[in-house]
Amino acid sequence: MGNARNIAFWVVLFLLILALFNLFNGNQSTLQSNTRSYSDFVSAVEAGQVSQVTLDGEQVRYRGSDGRDYVTIKPQDAEVTQLLIDENIPVSARSQEQSGFTTFLLSLLPFLLLIGVWIYFMNRMQGGGRGGAMGFGKSRAKLLTEKHGRVTFDDVAGIDEAKEELEEIVEFLRNPQKFSRLGGKIPKGALLVGPPGTGKTLLARAIAGEAGVPFFTISGSDFVEMFVGVGASRVRDMFEQAKKNAPCIVFIDEIDAVGRSRGVGYGGGNDEREQTLNQLLVEMDGFEANEGIIIVAATNRPDVLDPALLRPGRFDRQVQVPNPDIKGREKILGVHARKVPLGPDVDLRIIARGTPGFSGADLANLVNEAALMAARVGRRFVTMIDFESAKDKVMMGAERRSMVMSEEEKMLTAYHEAGHAIVGLNVPQHDPIHKATIIPRGRALGLVLSLPERDQLSVTFTKYRSKIAMAMGGKVAEELKFGRENVTSGATSDIQQVSKIARAMVTQFGYDPDLGHVDYANEQQSYLGNYGGGTNHSPETQKIIDQKVKQLIDEGYETAKRILTEHEEEWERLAQGLLEYETLTGSEITKVINGEPLNRGDDGDDTSTNQGPGASVTSIPKTKPRKPKADDSGPEPEPVT
Repeated sequence: MGNARNIAFWVVLFLLILALFNLFNGNQSTLQSNTRSYSDFVSAVEAGQVSQVTLDGEQVRYRGSDGRDYVTIKPQDAEVTQLLIDENIPVSARSQEQSGFTTFLLSLLPFLLLIGVWIYFMNRMQGGGRGGAMGFGKSRAKLLTEKHGRVTFDDVAGIDEAKEELEEIVEFLRNPQKFSRLGGKIPKGALLVGPPGTGKTLLARAIAGEAGVPFFTISGSDFVEMFVGVGASRVRDMFEQAKKNAPCIVFIDEIDAVGRSRGVGYGGGNDEREQTLNQLLVEMDGFEANEGIIIVAATNRPDVLDPALLRPGRFDRQVQVPNPDIKGREKILGVHARKVPLGPDVDLRIIARGTPGFSGADLANLVNEAALMAARVGRRFVTMIDFESAKDKVMMGAERRSMVMSEEEKMLTAYHEAGHAIVGLNVPQHDPIHKATIIPRGRALGLVLSLPERDQLSVTFTKYRSKIAMAMGGKVAEELKFGRENVTSGATSDIQQVSKIARAMVTQFGYDPDLGHVDYANEQQSYLGNYGGGTNHSPETQKIIDQKVKQLIDEGYETAKRILTEHEEEWERLAQGLLEYETLTGSEITKVINGEPLNRGDDGDDTSTNQGPGASVTSIPKTKPRKPKADDSGPEPEPVT
């Protein structure tokens, strides 16, 4: 609406200027073409060549014998009237007051035009559309009206508990008497907390679609400015708008941009951000009550928020929006697959089992990738093969078949990946092997992908040790096959991953009895961070930690060496199978190890793919490969890559 108004203003202004130009230019050209000298006028009068005269101040307009009109300027001392009367020529005169007023208006018009333009630009600078140069203190909140693309709670799946809490808020707005008759009060705020891509913003859009009340949306970064006091002014203006439209909902996305803890960080914090936060705290629960205004905020960093922001009375509810479980993933896939024609062989439950740790955004991307792959080969619907290819691309990276590898590099990669797979098949509590490949994917030259049989909520000490052993299987395989002097740098990523897992086991999970049940990790870092710089324990303790970490990794190395030595024939067969087929599924790996032939179709794929959830990858990259999605399993570190 505002853009149309601006366009109309400039069109009218252009037409007005064009009309004025034509008016003045036309008058000037007419005067220049028909102007005669006063002597010519007198001669024409005396010769009887003038039929009519009009006196207009100093101007004398007359019509000649040729029927054309002419103009002349009379001298001040000339007696034109008497001359015309003597010659019996009709004479008329115009009022000088009217002519002077018209001339005055014409002379004033350019100034009026300039004043109008100046008023327009000053209005814009003062923020007439809340985006002017002087409109710093105006709120950037937008009133959401979704006539097209309306999202409802039917479009939200996999996070039933979070949806139920927000449905109650919508019900409160629709029917407040249902709760108020029992003394219940409407919540002032709801904080959506969860990892990226889990559907926090989608939930907010569903509230907007279901509530039937005004819905304002704004980002936390919209409050932040370099000028002190601007953010606080925007908060005040936002609540003023909300009060005028109450009852209403205000959604603040990424609230951690403005709601970080005060007085934390170097230099004592930022004054502008803290003033903005203070104003937000006061507006949410201060002396003045904001009845009918519900604040819904979203963040994936609840640990950095100010405690005053999280207390009851401000954000009364903290709604957890976690990564979905297998049932939730199946429902989310069903929502995203509504607009995709699916083949008869597609089973969304199998796909859900094979995508542990995937968020709602990941699953939406998976469905989209599968549709793109089906369209690329000209299919009319999306098949299970497309979903499997899309899942491999998302979890392991795109295939790089154009990459040229020498036979020596190909052989080294095959034995390296076969070492990972054989160790993974022979350690306790390890996830089943889903797929092994020596085709470069992403930044890795080869990959072994293992998927758990169910969603993992916790991980045992034994399983962590098995992960370390499997990760070390690649380096051990290179040493046994090619000798220590020919070991490559391909195990760099494996060593990085086992170091993180082992350090987390020692410093945070309490798995070592000598160190006890003490958290030695840096409190400001996650369990996958760099623990070498921790300052909350003594150097002697740090030395013990380093020894324990090395001991766990050495044990995994020895376990991998023992397994590959005992299962040398199986390892050799699997390596030769990878060299021949390049990619093997879980069931094909079992057949190759047992010496059974592979019954592949024309497309080169075995349809008996071992499906299961959760990802663990072991690779031999030149550089660090792309990491698959981590299991949604509490304090478990990222899978080995």
